[in-house]
Amino acid sequence: MERARRHAEAGVNFRETPLPGVFLIDPDRREDERGFFARTYCAEEFSSRGLETRIAQCSVSFNPKRGTLRGMHLQMPPHAEVKLVRCTRGAVYDVVVDMRGESPTLGRWFAAELTGENRTMLYIPERVAHGFLTLADDTEVSYQISEFYHPECARGVRWDDPAVGIQWPFSPTMISPRDTAFPLLLPEWRRPEESERI
Repeated sequence: MERARRHAEAGVNFRETPLPGVFLIDPDRREDERGFFARTYCAEEFSSRGLETRIAQCSVSFNPKRGTLRGMHLQMPPHAEVKLVRCTRGAVYDVVVDMRGESPTLGRWFAAELTGENRTMLYIPERVAHGFLTLADDTEVSYQISEFYHPECARGVRWDDPAVGIQWPFSPTMISPRDTAFPLLLPEWRRPEESERI
């Protein structure tokens, strides 16, 4: 009964980032001689913070090679999507770019290392572009997504767009033709003075 009670109390810890509505989320582990138990998602906890709870799709991305870059992707209204991303194996340099026109951090980017060991998740709100660079071979990334895929609403930001200025840890060795073909943002588009990684 005591173990069951401790398991029931396990929750998730939310950490704010410099981008409004973007959160790093860490499972609260309950450890014993068997290992640990940790909740990775709770609709009540998310709802209490005003975060999206709908899950329309779950997806997985497997990447055999270190240096694989995917991104930067987003889906626009009327089918904008929220993503909850977690690295379940290996490691990624996970990046988001704020593309919300009304946001005080429009154009700023934020990055964090998500690994199979730290089990940290990234909550990505609507109209925030997402991508990652694999830091290890055989890396797997899991997604919980609030909306179905609508290709007509799919958009992207170039991973190397100078108007955004993402500081990747090293140059990618593999990237899809689609991701390299995203148009550059307009020259007059404001480049943010500061972005952050952890």
